[in-house]
Amino acid sequence: MSFTFSKTTNHNFNDAVKAVTEELKKEGFGVITEIDLREKFKEKLGVDFHHYKILGACNPALAYKAVQVEPNIGVMLPCNVLVQERENGEVEIAAINPLNSIGAIDNNHLQSLAKEVSDKLQAVMERM
Repeated sequence: MSFTFSKTTNHNFNDAVKAVTEELKKEGFGVITEIDLREKFKEKLGVDFHHYKILGACNPALAYKAVQVEPNIGVMLPCNVLVQERENGEVEIAAINPLNSIGAIDNNHLQSLAKEVSDKLQAVMERM
């Protein structure tokens, strides 16, 4: 099982960021963090890098349930969604597969929540 779900889209980079953000909303997620590595690499290292943005997506209802079941689960939140422009100009969107990351935690209640989050993120990818 892969640690991500991914899909190449025909959107340009900025449109892909907007589109995936809208699709995440349909599944109850909000983007609570946004890290632009292109910008940070330029600022901190003076390095030119391709478009590479990490969106921290959170579904508050599911995050609340997860914290109730496993108080330290916050180290694995939010769910990261990556939008990056490839060398050939294609734009890839990838999301963490929570079934893999949560699999390291021995808690059956958490597994069912991970499955629910996984299903929602897969639905986002399918619509992209």
